[in-house]
Amino acid sequence: MESKQEISESKHAARSRATRAALVSAARGLFATRGYAAVGTEEVVRAAGVTRGALYHQFADKLALFDAVVEEVEAETTRRIAEGSLAAGDGPLRALRAGARQFLEVCTEPEVERILLLDAPAVLGWERFREIGLQYGLGLVSGVLAAGMEAGEIIRQPVEPLAHMLIGALDEGAMYVARAGDRGAARAEVVAIVDRLVDGLTP
Repeated sequence: MESKQEISESKHAARSRATRAALVSAARGLFATRGYAAVGTEEVVRAAGVTRGALYHQFADKLALFDAVVEEVEAETTRRIAEGSLAAGDGPLRALRAGARQFLEVCTEPEVERILLLDAPAVLGWERFREIGLQYGLGLVSGVLAAGMEAGEIIRQPVEPLAHMLIGALDEGAMYVARAGDRGAARAEVVAIVDRLVDGLTP
């Protein structure tokens, strides 16, 4: 049976998690709509319904809050891509193609485009941006590649550097589409190039 102190600590931890979630959710909506530079911490606090003290108890500053938002969006994006890849079925190679298409499609959504493609590299710096992307996406891509090699659908080669190169290519492709005048045409071009890259992995 829990003591009064343990119950109190549990409630405090739950309130802290709820406060953090409220801040991240409020900041995410504001950053997605107006961009990092145009959003002040006062707005985030009001939108989250918490005090400034609560904000700075959870996060050192606005940059740390944005970092948490980027991680959340990246994690959700990776999960959606994984689900789309699995739904494709018919082997690892098909899953790899489906995942690449799903990634490029998700990246055209305003929230993902604004937070992950436009603001994250500039605000967090390239190294931190890549670190977050690899933290969530590297395992997924590496797993598909390893399964493809095991099934004989992909030429055997070092998995990790290949996964890094594919993720880098997809990130650059998504950024190219985000900045293109005709995004539909740009996306079709990038998809065709990705298909050729994937074709080059087959025996």
